[in-house]
Amino acid sequence: MGHGMAANLLRHGHRVRVIAHRNRQPIEDLVAKGASEARSLSEIAQAEVILLCLTTSKVVEETLAQMKPALRAGQIILDSGTSAPAATKRTAQELAGRGIAYADIPLTGGPEQAEAGTLGVLCGAAPETFARIEPLLSCFATTIRHFGPPGSGHTAKLISNYLVTGMVALVAEAFGTAHRAQIDWKDLYEVMLNGSGNSGVLRKMVEPALNGNFDGYRFALANAAKDIGYYAELAEGLGCNSRLTESVAEIFARAVETGHGGRNVSHLLDPAIDDVS
Repeated sequence: MGHGMAANLLRHGHRVRVIAHRNRQPIEDLVAKGASEARSLSEIAQAEVILLCLTTSKVVEETLAQMKPALRAGQIILDSGTSAPAATKRTAQELAGRGIAYADIPLTGGPEQAEAGTLGVLCGAAPETFARIEPLLSCFATTIRHFGPPGSGHTAKLISNYLVTGMVALVAEAFGTAHRAQIDWKDLYEVMLNGSGNSGVLRKMVEPALNGNFDGYRFALANAAKDIGYYAELAEGLGCNSRLTESVAEIFARAVETGHGGRNVSHLLDPAIDDVS
């Protein structure tokens, strides 16, 4: 996701500095496209706008802690990951005391949309911050919505992801039942495309699986478990938690507990996957 966003910022003429995390290949490609590579987070902290594409609120907080000595008033920090709204609000309030703007800009779409510059953005930011960052967001997104102050973008994203993870769980369970009932997946899928069950989740998961590819939906089970966990906390705080929420959360938590967190969510379809149904 970060590679696609950075590549599109470069295409639109912005200066981009990147730092390696685990995989050097995206970094090397971006440097070849004109980005510069930072050797430390303190170098990244010199930028006018700092774009984070990280996995959890904990990682965001740890990264910012390393940057804080080098941060200065007037900067903007953007969190494009799916973080806990409460943590986002705390971080935004703390940074505001130093004159640093903070915005949550979680995304809809995947790596393909990031590369194409067609992501969706659910933004939480002060109005003046949103006005400053909207031109940057339009470099990699075609649908941008401002939901309110910091934290509101992550709240909207968790609601969106709850719908998606719930659909993933339903598709996996339905086609697992079809497998046990000896119902042909291809025939069932093709007929479902003509009905209300047709969806992006169904197509991403099932069509590749018909050819034995269970990586059609490129979203890690561990990330799905994290997101549904954040959503459950949000729903509980709002008095909206339900047995459905708990059931969906249990499916993904069990997948992580049984060692499948690194797999993509479409692996829930794999009849050979152990201990996960």
